[in-house]
Amino acid sequence: MSAGEEKSATDIGMNKKSIKGAVSNSRAFCRVCKRMYREPKLLSCLHTFCADCIRQLEPFSPLSGQPESPARAPARPRSLTVLCPECDSEVELPSSGVDGLTTDHLALDEVFMETLLLDQRAVCDLCGDAEAEQRCQVCSLNLCDFCSQAHRRQKRTSSHAIHSLEELKRQGRLSRPVLCSLHSGQELRRFCETCDLTVCLECAATFHRDHRCSPMHEVIHQHGDRIRELVSRSLRPRLFRLEEALKCVEVSQETLQSRAEGMAREIQAFAQAYTSAVETHCRSLLHSLEDLRLQKHNQLQLQRAQLEQALCDVRGSVDFAERLLTCGSEAEILSVKGVTTRRLMSLLELGYDPHMTSVSHDSGGSICFLPQGLAGQVEGFPMVGVLQAKTVDPSKCTVQGEGVHRCVEGQKCEFTLVCRDSAGELMGKGGDSVLVSIIHTEKKACKVEATVIDNNDGSYAVSYTPTGPGSYSVWVCVKAQHVKGSPFGLTVKRKFQRHHGIFHCCSFCSSGGAKKAQCGCPGTMPGGFQGCGHGHKGHPGKPHWSCCGSVLESSECVRSLVSGSHRGHVRTVDL
Repeated sequence: MSAGEEKSATDIGMNKKSIKGAVSNSRAFCRVCKRMYREPKLLSCLHTFCADCIRQLEPFSPLSGQPESPARAPARPRSLTVLCPECDSEVELPSSGVDGLTTDHLALDEVFMETLLLDQRAVCDLCGDAEAEQRCQVCSLNLCDFCSQAHRRQKRTSSHAIHSLEELKRQGRLSRPVLCSLHSGQELRRFCETCDLTVCLECAATFHRDHRCSPMHEVIHQHGDRIRELVSRSLRPRLFRLEEALKCVEVSQETLQSRAEGMAREIQAFAQAYTSAVETHCRSLLHSLEDLRLQKHNQLQLQRAQLEQALCDVRGSVDFAERLLTCGSEAEILSVKGVTTRRLMSLLELGYDPHMTSVSHDSGGSICFLPQGLAGQVEGFPMVGVLQAKTVDPSKCTVQGEGVHRCVEGQKCEFTLVCRDSAGELMGKGGDSVLVSIIHTEKKACKVEATVIDNNDGSYAVSYTPTGPGSYSVWVCVKAQHVKGSPFGLTVKRKFQRHHGIFHCCSFCSSGGAKKAQCGCPGTMPGGFQGCGHGHKGHPGKPHWSCCGSVLESSECVRSLVSGSHRGHVRTVDL
């Protein structure tokens, strides 16, 4: 059947009845236009679409042939590629365009079968009056009995296959002959091995006369088995593996979704519990703040009452004494001078606690909130944010460690500053302004840089490395005030000087009689020897160090200590 006949046959079925309610995934329908195929064409990716639907696809990219050579070589014709609407594969169209694509005859079979199923009570396509009972598979026409007999009597259609509609419907699949597009009514029965093309008898006798043309039933097994082998041995196992992989991905997606939903519920529960814990901690802080406020308020009330009483006592005594001195006679003054003096002295001896004044000035500022302070756990959750009701008192701060009093030059020394409040209790928090200065007592310009590290618990680690010996003054201040004992006296000792020679009896013995061997002692030897010999002039008379002449084996090297003397320049020899 030609392309025009195929299209007209489909259009006949389409015009006879609407396809509303048809199954959307039926193989008789195009995935692009959603209608039954009209001239179905098969792409190289084995997806079928209407020819008109393929023509409407936008070109994806032009594929040019080899680079253009000199003008003598003609340019190759260009072909276009399109994207398959089903799988997005790049499909190259033949040079003849969409018409050059292979016709999908299976799709035409599905179209014809779908048309049969849609026509529950078909009318004859020729006369249009009688009910159709038969169908010509070649012309795709539904015929009544009269038109069917007339169809058989015509010479052009006498060879067409006509079957009962009921029989075709019971088969469930329509298998119709494939006709040649060049010779009307000729069925494709031969296969040209040379051209790899199905042909009719007339095409085999004319266009393919010298080619290897064989009956289809002789070569179908060879080519069918090749396709069957590719499917069964290669692609079917791969299909199985792909399906299994897809199932695994789907299971993973379901597991991921389920896990994400479970974690979302855990996060929400955690947030609610954490919020509850924070609210509990907040209420605890507010309650503690109120307790501190009441405590400070009571302290201030007591202080106020004490001050009012003291003020009343002092004012009454001062008023009496001034009135006595102003208005009293000599006899009156002298008669009460004893009791008056004792009262005034008792008021002076009583004095007033200076801590009262500090409390009055510090009660409001001594309470502070530390947002980053660790507050332990509430309902199993770590909390931050603490109330601090202490304030540092420099006079109660102490310094610990030997590094504040003695050190050795060139060595790292350390001491610790411990901050306390006015009651002598540890602060328990850092953040105070601490200043440490180390200054030479004689060379004011000589300072030692100190490093202060806040331990965030009320203590501060101080480290320094002096570069020279001597006496230093260590100033330790908190909030610009000296702590208890500051400034401290620091003594830095010089570094222990090790010997660089050998501990020997004399240079003569230790060098094996070498004349050039020298010693740090003042001993000499006659005969041109530059060192010492035991029993000769200047020899210490006992073992000594060759570098400095010291007779004490466990001692510092005095050569470096006696700078500027000739002994410091004597070359010693390690023997």
